[in-house]
Amino acid sequence: MAMKSKVLIVGGTGYLGKRLVKASLAQGHETYVLHREEIGVDIEKVQMLLSFKQQGAHLVIGSFNDHQSLVKVVKLVDVVICAISGVHIRSHQILLQLKLVDAIKEAGNVKRFLPSEFGTDPARMENAMEPGRVTFDDKMVVRRAIEEAGIPFTYISANCFAGYFLGGLCQPGFILPSREQVRLLGDGNQKAIYVDEDDIATYSIKTIDDPRTLNKTVYIRPPQNILSQREVVQIWEKLIGKELLKSSISEQEFLAIMKEQDYAEQVGLTHYYHVCYEGCLANFEIGDGAEEASKLYPEVKYTTVEEYMTRYL
Repeated sequence: MAMKSKVLIVGGTGYLGKRLVKASLAQGHETYVLHREEIGVDIEKVQMLLSFKQQGAHLVIGSFNDHQSLVKVVKLVDVVICAISGVHIRSHQILLQLKLVDAIKEAGNVKRFLPSEFGTDPARMENAMEPGRVTFDDKMVVRRAIEEAGIPFTYISANCFAGYFLGGLCQPGFILPSREQVRLLGDGNQKAIYVDEDDIATYSIKTIDDPRTLNKTVYIRPPQNILSQREVVQIWEKLIGKELLKSSISEQEFLAIMKEQDYAEQVGLTHYYHVCYEGCLANFEIGDGAEEASKLYPEVKYTTVEEYMTRYL
């Protein structure tokens, strides 16, 4: 049995990061979690870090403002996974990863780097709208730096986080499903792909020692979870035994409302627009040079949309 890689997780206390730590430990990897020394009085973060330690993770101190601290930490591991936030309504830190790329390059020992991707594949979004395209543009800047430095990589395109999309029946600004009504985006028939955040972490960790995923994009497309907004609503209606009152918002109305929001909201709404009006996640075949996670790892029993939705009952 080959030795499992040692893994460093950057952003390990975040929404996806904490799941990556858990999945890495569950799959038997020696797991290191980076944290800043100056953590202040963020008690929840400290308690989360201590719980990782109790589960067997190593806590390591480093800072994006201290290059040598990053190099030192990177030298301890084989694989680096970054889950730094790229969501404007939380914080958008994608370009900070350039400092991590520099550290990985100098350390010279990393066998695989998974940068903070985990959403729409930015390489397919060269025609994205302003201002939301900044997310994709920044991720492409990081990709170019990784590839120019000759760092081995895997890019994870995990499509829609279930918590954000299923919780609100694919309506922006909602994360709990109504039992009364729903607004369909357009006709509600564009397909998207919804993935349980714990499954995103499980699949991501599976890729790190897999030669099939080296220097490739891995799309997470669980076949039962490729559904339209209308189909998601139907699943919810079936679960609650009741039909929702439906209205619809046209493309023009959506864009007009979007323009009235502040910058961070506009970025998020741009992404909803591309997913729900254009169907950007499911309107292409995965070609050569890329892989699909549920095919690579059929042993992972992924959470279906219906199973996920039962938590809201």
